[in-house]
Amino acid sequence: MLAPRVFPVLVFGGLLLCLPAMPQQAVHQQASPQTQQESDLPRTVIRVPVNEVIMPITVTDDKGKFVSNLVAKDFRVLDGGKPQRITFFSHDEKQPIVVGFLIDLSNNTRIHWKTYQDAILELVWNLLPGDKRYTGYLISYANDAELLVNTTWDSDKLADKVRKMKPGGGAALYDAIYMACTRRELVKGEPYEPRRVIIIVGDGHDNASKKAYGEVLELAQRNLVTIYAVSTQAFGFSNESSDVLDNLTRKTGGHVEYPLNSLYKGVSGYLSTPSDDGNYALTVGTGGYAAEISNGIIKAVGGIGGEITTQYILRYTPDVDPEAKPKQFRSIKVDIPGLPNVRISARDGYYPLEMPVAAPGPAVK
Repeated sequence: MLAPRVFPVLVFGGLLLCLPAMPQQAVHQQASPQTQQESDLPRTVIRVPVNEVIMPITVTDDKGKFVSNLVAKDFRVLDGGKPQRITFFSHDEKQPIVVGFLIDLSNNTRIHWKTYQDAILELVWNLLPGDKRYTGYLISYANDAELLVNTTWDSDKLADKVRKMKPGGGAALYDAIYMACTRRELVKGEPYEPRRVIIIVGDGHDNASKKAYGEVLELAQRNLVTIYAVSTQAFGFSNESSDVLDNLTRKTGGHVEYPLNSLYKGVSGYLSTPSDDGNYALTVGTGGYAAEISNGIIKAVGGIGGEITTQYILRYTPDVDPEAKPKQFRSIKVDIPGLPNVRISARDGYYPLEMPVAAPGPAVK
């Protein structure tokens, strides 16, 4: 068991269990990463006001390529409209992360499950290379959310579970996000080093959660989590929840990949040779169709993995009114005055003050 910190690092309040241990005798000491089966999860609730804001930022040009030659003075951060002094800047491609893989096992994922399963394995191995600075955990969600593998650096533990996954049932996406923020082991140094990332592989629909969208979005924002998603929505299908993934990712600084939406883009005969099975230039069951599906998904997974490892990391200390209401949301805007045409992805705000929360229940078994 790791010793508690000996220097003060104040972070977002109301974060339940997703906070680094504080140097207080009453706070549960930080446990080392291990599987859920090896140890019960801590039940201590830690609530402290924010002292420092961390901003993972992605910058791309008009062709979608990463802009990787910027320095701290190129960025301008406005907190509530006021310029901030950047106190930390990094563009190290080997930044430590703790990443949660949230996998949709509802009936909606059946159609291309095998290909997604292979892609998830590649993503796990890519982001958890066996270095203890990179840790992750695995949550599946269908009728219920389930923590399959607790925080660990061992990618094989996650891979073994992914291989055994089988879709079927409803979708409790919001419960899965809540679980990611409240029911896993912590890594010393979160949320700064390592920083927190969630990757959702699903279509964004939810028909089984006890938690609500607004509740888990606020929880993710309070926990300084960046959310990414690989949408499993098939080409030609409508999805009444299509905005869910876009909003969750945009508001936390990530983005969504839609590998199947442009499946037939650029293919000769696009929409000109419809068939009874709902496909066009590519026929289900053929090698060309399978190759297009696989290439689209693998490219999407590679895009997210590449973005996570090429982000700029900024920190600043805001001037927070201690008398403000706990639920007050502070807006953030990041721009690069010298490059007005680039695309910037970053969180759009945060909650600076503690908010009362209920103590978590027993560890998930």
